Amino acid sequence: MFTAFVMVQAERRRIQEVARRIAEIPGVEEVYSVTGEWDIIAILRLKDYADLAELVTGRMVEIPGIVRTNTHLAFQAFPQSLLERPFSVGLEEEGDQR
Repeated sequence: MFTAFVMVQAERRRIQEVARRIAEIPGVEEVYSVTGEWDIIAILRLKDYADLAELVTGRMVEIPGIVRTNTHLAFQAFPQSLLERPFSVGLEEEGDQR
């Protein structure tokens, strides 16, 4: 099992529709609308790389309104406790040794 992140640029008037259609695809675990260069980020959890190719270049390509995608594979997941720490970077009080 592996995790992939697919960033999606969509036609402005179709962002919600595109997000809903992506969320319906088996293997897509979460879908977020986001700010910045990309409009949508989809988190995929798949069993093998052939599934990734089918999902991104097969199923997603059929969704009207997708302009561009960019796919990233995850190497390693970190415990939730470590993921929460960056949000407090620079906010620790003197002597706080986390």
